[in-house]
Amino acid sequence: MKQKFDVNGMSCSACAAHVEKSVHNLEGVKDVSVNLLSNSMNVSYDTDKLSEKEIVAAVVNAGYSANAVKPASDKSVAKNADINEDDEIKSMKNRFITSLIFLIPLFYISMGHMVGLPLPQFFHGYENAFTLAFTQFLLTLPIVFINRRYYITGIKQLIKRAPTMDTLIAIGSAAAVLYGIYSIFQISYGFSINNIEHINSYVMDLYFESACTILTLITLGKYLESRAKGKTGAAITKLLNLSPKTATVIRNGIESEIPIEDLLVGDIVLIRPGQSIPVDGVIIEGSSSVDESAITGESIPVEKQAGDKVISATINKSGSFKFKAEKVGEDTTISQIVRLIEEAASSKAPISRLADKVSGIFVPVVITIAVIAAVVWLILGYPFSFALSIGIAVLVISCPCALGLATPVAIMVGTGRGAEDGILIKSAVSLEITHKADTVVLDKTGTITIGHPEVTDIITLDDSISKDELLTIAASLENPSEHPLAEAIITEAKNKSLNLINVSSFNSVPGMGISAKIKDGAFLAGNMRLMKEHGIDSYSIQEIADSLSSQGKTPLFFAKDKKIIGIIAVADTIKPTSQKAIDKFKEMGLDIIMMTGDNKNTALAIKEKLGLKDVISDVFPQDKESKIRELQSTGKTVIMIGDGINDSPALTRADIGIAIGAGSDIAIESADIILMKSDLMDAVRAIRLSRGVIRNIRENLFWAFFYNVIGIPLAAGILIPFFGIQLSPMFAAAAMSLSSVTVVTNALRLKLLKLDKS
Repeated sequence: MKQKFDVNGMSCSACAAHVEKSVHNLEGVKDVSVNLLSNSMNVSYDTDKLSEKEIVAAVVNAGYSANAVKPASDKSVAKNADINEDDEIKSMKNRFITSLIFLIPLFYISMGHMVGLPLPQFFHGYENAFTLAFTQFLLTLPIVFINRRYYITGIKQLIKRAPTMDTLIAIGSAAAVLYGIYSIFQISYGFSINNIEHINSYVMDLYFESACTILTLITLGKYLESRAKGKTGAAITKLLNLSPKTATVIRNGIESEIPIEDLLVGDIVLIRPGQSIPVDGVIIEGSSSVDESAITGESIPVEKQAGDKVISATINKSGSFKFKAEKVGEDTTISQIVRLIEEAASSKAPISRLADKVSGIFVPVVITIAVIAAVVWLILGYPFSFALSIGIAVLVISCPCALGLATPVAIMVGTGRGAEDGILIKSAVSLEITHKADTVVLDKTGTITIGHPEVTDIITLDDSISKDELLTIAASLENPSEHPLAEAIITEAKNKSLNLINVSSFNSVPGMGISAKIKDGAFLAGNMRLMKEHGIDSYSIQEIADSLSSQGKTPLFFAKDKKIIGIIAVADTIKPTSQKAIDKFKEMGLDIIMMTGDNKNTALAIKEKLGLKDVISDVFPQDKESKIRELQSTGKTVIMIGDGINDSPALTRADIGIAIGAGSDIAIESADIILMKSDLMDAVRAIRLSRGVIRNIRENLFWAFFYNVIGIPLAAGILIPFFGIQLSPMFAAAAMSLSSVTVVTNALRLKLLKLDKS
């Protein structure tokens, strides 16, 4: 069973690593993934060995709180997500503003004289030293109280021997506050022995402003981080908001408006112009044009009539219609899309494992470095206050927030960016593998080609018959037939608004064609074998037939009274964007292979036309999987692009399976990436997106590691012997907060990623 949990209290990657480890150690857990960004955890476990309560208990025992997420309607999920997100941002904002209100006077009193700002008389002189110190202490208390969560969580994790970012903040700021309190006692002692020098030395070493500045700046960083994180889930919120809150249903002949949560399979839903379609279904009455751009990305409205399917969250442009609900609740297309995005956003890419491993040992190492740095400066003869400042700076600058956010923010923004273009990515693993692929295998039918035959050539061999007349005769002859090639001819005649002629004596000849009569004429329609069977001279047209066949087209011959009057060629035509997509794949350095069940000649014709490197022809659907396996055995990383239905085994076998044009029948089980449109260019966009996201993750991880590699030695005082430069705890806190905001902001740049490069 796979279950999602909300986990509260996590503040850094060390927290996430600790929760993950605690749950993973439980018997019966198959897989666990903790997402710091969404404060969530996905657990796959054996229900015979483990229960939800035991998983929650493990999280609580680790020092956090958790609860299982129960299935709910899309709207309630969206509402709760918005409420939680808004509450977090509001809480952080209030904490920052309140902290700032008390920090400003504290900073003025403690530091104002250094820049020549006037202080009230009762703060001047050694005789008022106690008043000055105690006032700073009183201004410190509200800031410490309102940010008490750092201390509660941090100390709790320290006791459990699993220190986190909160532990670093708690130790660093608490050390400064406690030293300030110690200084107040020393000032009082100085008055008791009337030692002015002793009093003045401790008045200058009150670290209340450092502690409060650390807390305030980190809270500011958390507030900015929360706001930025809120933007990463914008794609999900945008999708959820496309669905209407209510639907008009007709039950027992009575029209009523109900919440979409109450819709049932089989309900008759009435849709008027301008309304959004609430669930998936099939039209039973009326017609209209529907804007499906939000789901498929196709900008042109699609004409719909009785018998056509409609998709949830699409918009009715004109006309009214009734449809029968077929998929409701979590089964609708919009729900499946949202679920895919959420699962992808909460999954982990292999590239994030390095950060997870580092986070598990990072905080204890930082605490050790801070203690060693402080002790070294004491041994070198520097005062305790100086050594304390060094230790606090190391603790504060090393908070591993940026490290924990580096991967999940990029994945969440990237998957959301893809969803906006109709590219649905199932997992972070899919994103990472896609960028490493070196070979793309393309199914022909429905992927490179339209997927159904169309008329490509109409050739008349009788001067008395025009092309439209030949097409009329052909369509009339083929009208009683159910053959796919016959359907292509009939469709072409309908598109040209040609009136068909009644036929008689219709006879189907299996494997060859048909014979029939029109008025007084005896007609034949079929392949070359049928013509020869009836003794018709075909020598003169053999060259034309061979030419059409070499182009991947199927020639159909039409004869009247044992004389050929014309040829109509039919083919599964190549999509307009297929050539461009294949060219783009080549520019990316990918090997392109077409795999098809067509005969070798047809396959080679398409190969030459598209400039493909290789083709695999005469392949049955059940054999495609073994062909993919053969390519993988040579060391290739293979992307298979198919329609997601008869290509399912191959899609599953490939390193990455991409289902193209899945529409409302999303092939979730077999494909790793689902393209909502039947456009091969979206596969190009998916690969570009993958490369962009992985590049962004690498940038984030680089800056997160680089920041700590540079920041920790600076805070430890490495520049003091050479340049006399010391990094104060206040600047360390500002730098730490800035690093987290920088990582999130860099990930948000993915929203601007251009997937349609020319």
